[in-house]
Amino acid sequence: MNRYGKNDIFRLVEENGVNFIRLQFTDISGTLKNVAITKSQLAKALENECVFDGSSLDGFAREAESDMCLHPDCDTFTMLPWRPAQYGVARLICDVYLPGGEPFEGDPRQILKRQVQKAAERGFGFNVGPEMEFFLFQTDDNGLPTTTTHDTAGYFDLGTGDMGGDIRREICLTLESMGFEIEASHHEASPGQQEIDFRYDTALRTADNIMTFKMAAKSIAKASGAYATFMPKPLAVASGSGMHVNMSLTDGGKNLFADPSDPAGYGLSKTAYRFMAGILAHAGALTAVCNPTVNSYKRLLSGDEAPVAVAWSDRSRSPLVRVPSAHGKGARIELRSPDPSANPYLMLACCLAAGMDGLEKKMTPPPALERLCSGGDGKNRPSTLPLSLKDAIEAFRKDPVVSGVLGPHALRSYLRDKESEWASYSRSVTGWELRKYLEIY
Repeated sequence: MNRYGKNDIFRLVEENGVNFIRLQFTDISGTLKNVAITKSQLAKALENECVFDGSSLDGFAREAESDMCLHPDCDTFTMLPWRPAQYGVARLICDVYLPGGEPFEGDPRQILKRQVQKAAERGFGFNVGPEMEFFLFQTDDNGLPTTTTHDTAGYFDLGTGDMGGDIRREICLTLESMGFEIEASHHEASPGQQEIDFRYDTALRTADNIMTFKMAAKSIAKASGAYATFMPKPLAVASGSGMHVNMSLTDGGKNLFADPSDPAGYGLSKTAYRFMAGILAHAGALTAVCNPTVNSYKRLLSGDEAPVAVAWSDRSRSPLVRVPSAHGKGARIELRSPDPSANPYLMLACCLAAGMDGLEKKMTPPPALERLCSGGDGKNRPSTLPLSLKDAIEAFRKDPVVSGVLGPHALRSYLRDKESEWASYSRSVTGWELRKYLEIY
């Protein structure tokens, strides 16, 4: 992790010919926002004196408390390599504060920081590694996205059919220049679908990296005449995009999920099992932040390895939680339900709270399900995730451990936003309905 101070930022700005700095933050829905300043305003910004109107953004402030202050995190400074080199553009990720200097309770980044601090007070660090899936589509004559792909390739394909390979490679090289450690990239199962995996990091840094990843992928795809989308299920006849999340707890450099003497043979510690049990116990409520859009549930219902059963396994990829084969330092659990439309700050904060609840209450997970999850043996059938946004929000409301992570302000905003989305969707008349019913009735 970079350890930059204010003087380092001034030096880097001069060395890189930066004339423009984007002060970035994330709203409650997981959308990246920014206030742009010129170099002449950098000193003011680094003194936390950059103010914006929070009443204009959903989920931020009421009109009476509209002024918000951006506090840049100096460690997040990086150049935006796809911008013109002559007039360099850099960015700083910011926390949102009230004018009096108090952290704004509705800031998603602050919500994650609060949860990470609670875990740290109990001696735990939280490491996370995401697997990012997305689609590359062609654009029309106006530059708007279509659902026509750039290739006809499939899983791990290499050849002329994978026309997105050049864009994927450019994304990887650009991210490496921004400090990412790219572990793997490949074509996914569906035409036009890509996956890029980067190295795990602390929860806060990973959430920052996910937001940066999306920004970079979209910018580089656009420069290549394509469109990158993190919509969970853009094509009805193709697999949806997930964002599998690998998690472990640490104490300094020690992986607390590792236990080579695990009698079950999975290489997991009691800490890991209890954390996993917490995730499974709160799975319904977690779905509201891991799968936050109406479209998310089209992916979960697809049956293409998208998890529905609240179960775990080290063999099958259908349960909610998978135990990867790596043991020792690589011991971890993989939560397979999240999709890339999730706000990473809220998602990781809620997952950490659920896992820590499992530790505090010494929960025990159910036995591993060592078969494809079509319902277990019929007698001990696992429960399922909510299969609509409406049901997920209801589960979220009823779970104070998970919903309480957001705090009163953000919780009200989040529920209002999701309920409005469901109501709008419910009132919509879709093309499928017209094709099905218009002539019949």
